[in-house]
Amino acid sequence: MVGMGSPSATALPAQVAVTARHVPDCAELVRAQPWDSTPLGPMESWDPVVQATVEVVLASPVPMALAYGDDYLLIYNDAYAEVIGAKHPAAMGCPAAQVFGDLWQAPGIGGVIDDVYRTGRPFFEAEAQMSVPRAGKVEQASFTRGHSVVRDRHGSVVGVLTVAAETTQVTRRLQSLGELTARLASTLTIDDVARVVLAYAMSSFDVDHCVFAVDDGAEFRYVRRIRGEMVDEVDERLPPLWKRIGNDPRSPMVIAAQSGRPSFQPDGSPLLRVATDRHERRIRALAAMPLRTPSLHGALTIGYRTAHTWLPAERALLYAAAELVAQAAERARRFEAQHGTAQLLQRSMLPEHLPELDRFRIAARYDVGVDGNAAGGDFYDAFELSDGRLAMVLGDVAGHDVRAAAVMGQVRAALRALALTDPAPETVLAGLDRLVGSLGAESRNEEIFVTVVYGVLDQSDGTITLGSAGHPPPVLRRAGQGRATAELVAVPPGAPLGLGGSWRTSTVRLEPGDSILMFSDGVVERRDRPLGAGLADLVAAAAGAASGDPRNLCSLATAAVAGRTDDDVAVLAVERAVALSRSATMRVPAEPTGPSRVRQWMTTRLRDWGVPEPVIGAAILCTSELTTNALLHAGTPAHVRIDLSAERLLVSVADTGTRGSVTRAHTDTLSSRGRGLGLIEELSDTWGTDPAVRGSTVWFEMLLPPPERGNRGT
Repeated sequence: MVGMGSPSATALPAQVAVTARHVPDCAELVRAQPWDSTPLGPMESWDPVVQATVEVVLASPVPMALAYGDDYLLIYNDAYAEVIGAKHPAAMGCPAAQVFGDLWQAPGIGGVIDDVYRTGRPFFEAEAQMSVPRAGKVEQASFTRGHSVVRDRHGSVVGVLTVAAETTQVTRRLQSLGELTARLASTLTIDDVARVVLAYAMSSFDVDHCVFAVDDGAEFRYVRRIRGEMVDEVDERLPPLWKRIGNDPRSPMVIAAQSGRPSFQPDGSPLLRVATDRHERRIRALAAMPLRTPSLHGALTIGYRTAHTWLPAERALLYAAAELVAQAAERARRFEAQHGTAQLLQRSMLPEHLPELDRFRIAARYDVGVDGNAAGGDFYDAFELSDGRLAMVLGDVAGHDVRAAAVMGQVRAALRALALTDPAPETVLAGLDRLVGSLGAESRNEEIFVTVVYGVLDQSDGTITLGSAGHPPPVLRRAGQGRATAELVAVPPGAPLGLGGSWRTSTVRLEPGDSILMFSDGVVERRDRPLGAGLADLVAAAAGAASGDPRNLCSLATAAVAGRTDDDVAVLAVERAVALSRSATMRVPAEPTGPSRVRQWMTTRLRDWGVPEPVIGAAILCTSELTTNALLHAGTPAHVRIDLSAERLLVSVADTGTRGSVTRAHTDTLSSRGRGLGLIEELSDTWGTDPAVRGSTVWFEMLLPPPERGNRGT
């Protein structure tokens, strides 16, 4: 533990019995501490992972302490305060070396914390004898300690978390408990918590059966792990498979969740009356731990196929683990509720469908920044005008709150109205400028900052007239005859909206195969890099793209610049097709025969279109996996779309629901199980995921081999 002794008996200096004077509990002390003058800064600006770690520390019934930063500022809980005695409460928020004085330099004290902090490797300390003040006197107690690093949301080590247990019977599991705490602190969703908990229980307790359950309306949903399951790294990254159970009074899991009382059965058939398979009927020993918070009821059960005596020390460890899991699950539920509301608000203000044109293809993508809990102000739109031209826009309202989203909605609605009356960029931008100025005057806030790039595309010849109000210029990708090139469009820079500026336009022409990409500044801005470097990376990514397909460009753009961004990311791409493409769609019912129907339909359609057999086989295999995934996880019908051009086959599978799961703000994985991820990465030329107003779309692209001499292309 931070500042707690060495392997030999050590007395903390100046420890005395705690007097009867009132001392605030540690949670009160943390709230009252003047953090502004420390490296942590104001509490409201704390890193989300650090904040979550502190919440776990304060809620834990076992002694825990966080040593933050290079000075190892101490944040600890009430159980830890009992250990350090008279040094509490002055120790809260102070550097560990200052708190413990010369003892900090003793073997096994400060050096251990420093080594874990510097190397990032967790460390488990064997039993140590400690002098602890209790009942007015100092007593010797045995402690085992586990030290794990705490990383912020960017992955940087920011502190060391120490967990201590006053027992000699759980030393082998103490390090796992510390790691569980650290991992739970970084979870965002209930899915994340389930993955962490199941992995912890299976490895730390070496059980045959483990179930994590949470309430879901009038029922419960649960996810299970059993011994012998083949779970690889890909599965660990993917959403767990949830099942439902009603309020069955025979289920130990339901009883624990509803009553709040744990149960420990050393031998018998605890799951016999509710068993769903042979494995559950073989369980003989079972522990059912309630997970109870003001807003969540759930349970964690672990079981063995042989008789098992639940010793007091093991029960104590389970109590501590269950408390940590319950707090993490409640925090995840709050995040999901806030995240879902913000996502729905954000996406309800964006177009649910983009125009489908004969000679031009359009795609867009929006990824939320920050922690996914706030609505942002980035927006895009594309719509046909009365004369057949296409209006397209991408804009950014500064801020990450409901107000920014509201302003964004007003600007987008006004832009449509203005463009449908007079689509000329100068006229539309002037009208938006008056609107933003009026909104600023109404709210008496001169800090409304809105940038927009707006263009009108003439579908007859590919000409685009562009105007910019303080927004980064689009990227133009030229297909050319050989290697593709890319450059920033020279759009005259105009003032952001609301400042009473004037705007000039420029014109570019898309030749067959060319694409234009509009983007928000979150795509290219990074704190540690100049803007020019980000723009250069984006241009290089567009030039190096395997094709100019809009979905592909949007996917590449969001990952073109290294490093993470705290800003929202919006992109809109338009490609002028080389030739007319062929497309077809199918609605797949949410039933077991759905994937086979897709395979039959797709095989017939692609063969009719003359697609090479190797491409057909690979595409059907990937589509079948994606369809199965959509039906399994969303529980709603899926929509499969195939689009064939002269150079590529594009397939997308969309679902319209998530059974309550939430997609994380920053995700780099495909929500497919088993071999699906590997198949798509191996067989396709590029793929990606696109969130929608409801549900999500997963797509992949396969480039077609050039037609043989004398054969007619598709």
